[in-house]
Amino acid sequence: MKSSFSDYTLGAGVATDLVNTSALVRRSTGEVLVDAAALGHFLAEHHLAPDALSSARAPTDRDLEQVLALRREVRSLLESGDEDGLADRANALVERAGTRPVLERDTDGHWQWFVATGPGATLADELAALIGTGLLGVLHTLGGERVRPCASPVCDGMFVDTSKAGRRRYCTPGLCGNRLNVARHRARQLPEEAG
Repeated sequence: MKSSFSDYTLGAGVATDLVNTSALVRRSTGEVLVDAAALGHFLAEHHLAPDALSSARAPTDRDLEQVLALRREVRSLLESGDEDGLADRANALVERAGTRPVLERDTDGHWQWFVATGPGATLADELAALIGTGLLGVLHTLGGERVRPCASPVCDGMFVDTSKAGRRRYCTPGLCGNRLNVARHRARQLPEEAG
């Protein structure tokens, strides 16, 4: 799998979404990555075709175990709040792939920096390289303050804000943001109904 340093949004998005698959975050629905098939669905949702799964091999229970360990590591990294530590740990994620950055032409013929995973890299190593590359791109381009906890008081999610304005507040705006809006609406309705 090849990760571009220029397109950090994919890696940052995978970091956010992976961390937020946990039962710690999904209190009402529970763990998302319950088995290897769920991991395959997660990869498909993100349009990821890792080299470790070449020949149409589906994720295994071992892949799931390693990805869940990666998820804990990424959550710890996102929670750290230390830019230097973020850079060091994101660099370590990239190094797991076993290769160095390369300069190659993209599909439009422009020069881009890529990190390609080495032969024999595990699925978790490939995801680590993608996430690490994304986080390094965010840190370089947008700054460490874009790594945040969800603003919802009933959510323990984390996210990497890659939006242009940088004002995102919720890990899952359609879920956490809507919950607060509904709660506020109901709170406003109560005094009207009582009166």
